[in-house]
Amino acid sequence: MREFIVYTLLRLGLFVATWVLVIGGYAVVSGEDSLSRLLGWPFLIALVVSSIASVYLLRVPRQRFAAVVERRAAAASRRFESARSKEDEPER
Repeated sequence: MREFIVYTLLRLGLFVATWVLVIGGYAVVSGEDSLSRLLGWPFLIALVVSSIASVYLLRVPRQRFAAVVERRAAAASRRFESARSKEDEPER
């Protein structure tokens, strides 16, 4: 569970940092100071940029999270198979 929280917080932090940078750049280039305009396009641009950046920048935390999920899935599968094999055994 810890890996999920770490990865989620890193992903959120990357998005917020990207959004702040895009808002700043957009405000400087466009001279816009309207909050509604600063939240629309910069939000979408930051969403796309942070998604692409996370593929490269968050590779290690994502692999750790995936390993935990894989271990839990394997354990659940073993428990399921064990329970299923007990059902198949003839009663004595």
